[in-house]
Amino acid sequence: MADTITIIDDRTGKKVTVPITDGVFSSSALRDLDPNLFMYDPAYLSTASCASSITYLDGDAGILRYRGYPIEQLAEKSTFLEVAYLLINGQLPTATELSTWQLNVTHHTMIHENMRKRFVDGFHYDAHPMGMFISAIAALGTFYDDAKDIFEKESFDKQILRLVAKVPTIAAMCYRFSQGLPFVSPNNALSYGENFLNMMFRIGDDYKVDPVLARAMDVLFILHADHEQNCGTTAMRVVSSANSDPYTATAAAAAALYGPLHGGANEAVVRMLTEIGDVSRVPAFIESVKDGHGRLMGFGHRVYKNFDPRATIIKKTAYEVFEVTGMNPLLEVAVALEKAALSDDYFVSRKLYPNVDFYSGLIYQALGFPVDMFTVLFAIPRTVGWLTHMQELLADKEQKISRPRQWYTGVDERAYTPIAKR
Repeated sequence: MADTITIIDDRTGKKVTVPITDGVFSSSALRDLDPNLFMYDPAYLSTASCASSITYLDGDAGILRYRGYPIEQLAEKSTFLEVAYLLINGQLPTATELSTWQLNVTHHTMIHENMRKRFVDGFHYDAHPMGMFISAIAALGTFYDDAKDIFEKESFDKQILRLVAKVPTIAAMCYRFSQGLPFVSPNNALSYGENFLNMMFRIGDDYKVDPVLARAMDVLFILHADHEQNCGTTAMRVVSSANSDPYTATAAAAAALYGPLHGGANEAVVRMLTEIGDVSRVPAFIESVKDGHGRLMGFGHRVYKNFDPRATIIKKTAYEVFEVTGMNPLLEVAVALEKAALSDDYFVSRKLYPNVDFYSGLIYQALGFPVDMFTVLFAIPRTVGWLTHMQELLADKEQKISRPRQWYTGVDERAYTPIAKR
């Protein structure tokens, strides 16, 4: 039997048969039937807006791969910058390529003094770090005359390098400002994760980054580097389709990530666990959720239907971090909540399993990050994924400026009424 689908327009009897490839068929079938016929698909639940070779995700099987490599292997064996190179270039680097890439990133971490002295200092003292981060990323593009030369490979590659190198610096700068602390300059002798933690928390000359915590930061960055066509990545592609510069597009993607239903989910988990407060209150909380009061944050996923492979990795990382930092008091609540939910048919039947956000917030909290920084921490590694998608979109000959259609449900034509007669 051929892998095709036949669609019949019952109004006219016209039919069209098109091939199915990897479970996807072209929407041109609808246009062939009737140019004025559109499919109504709120939130794009059944729409593939692009063809991509970056990330493979099988939600039913709990599989996540970057460029074909299982996320479990990358999280165990790679550094974040190695994974960043893989995503951007399509292949794991050789030792020489990785050394050059690391050197280039390390020597592009500084930001213009005007960004710190004039731009950031203009924010209100209690501005949210993520709001500052989004604004700073957009402003960063104004410092580079070649930012808009997106079809010049050498120039575009330079913008990618600049953004990957500078987002941790900007993130740390936003945090230090929010805490009233002096800015810490990047240290070229440190790794990507070490440098970020040093810029965040250094006070005095005796501060040293624990290698276990630096490695945990790398693992968290790897797990969050890309995740197919999520809300932020879709925003990145839509804005990039207008041929905007990478800084503007990245700021737009970060703005999407800022939403509590997207990047703010791990923040919501910590708030939920704090509200529960004690293991003894877990059963009552479970029952209240089942009765329709509140939500079980950090469980379930739009794509993963059985388990999130990142959640298993991050749970292991959490315990490694707690051996250094001491146990997070909310961990017992989290473990009890996870056990209760996974043994309750109400949640199991709805395929509500822990996702990556359930334990990541506890790790961030143990590392010393305030809740307001959680989404910023998400944006740092995801910048790599966003830029990779922009690069892919610009090279895709089938892509045009994004312009979805709508189903108009408003009133029909009516005559204008003068204000005196309304």
